[in-house]
Amino acid sequence: MVELSKFTESISFAVNCNTQQEVDEYWEKLSAEGGQKIQCGWLKDKCGLSWQITPIVLYEMLYDPNPKKSQQVFEAMLKMEKIDIEKLEQAYTQ
Repeated sequence: MVELSKFTESISFAVNCNTQQEVDEYWEKLSAEGGQKIQCGWLKDKCGLSWQITPIVLYEMLYDPNPKKSQQVFEAMLKMEKIDIEKLEQAYTQ
């Protein structure tokens, strides 16, 4: 009998999204049927493979030259499982 290895976090995929609709669609499909929602846009699918579903605008905000803005976005992201672009934008403009 062949024993199959389980996936670990050393194997993961990133999906960069342009819109909240894309984030929502990938998040729901990949976390369905036994998937596990984690933090900061990370999840595991039903097979245990890790995915990060990230809107491209998040990178733009995190790498803003204004450290206060990027820190506010980072702190908002830490409170999320699925990334919410509207909440990130609110943190960015505070």
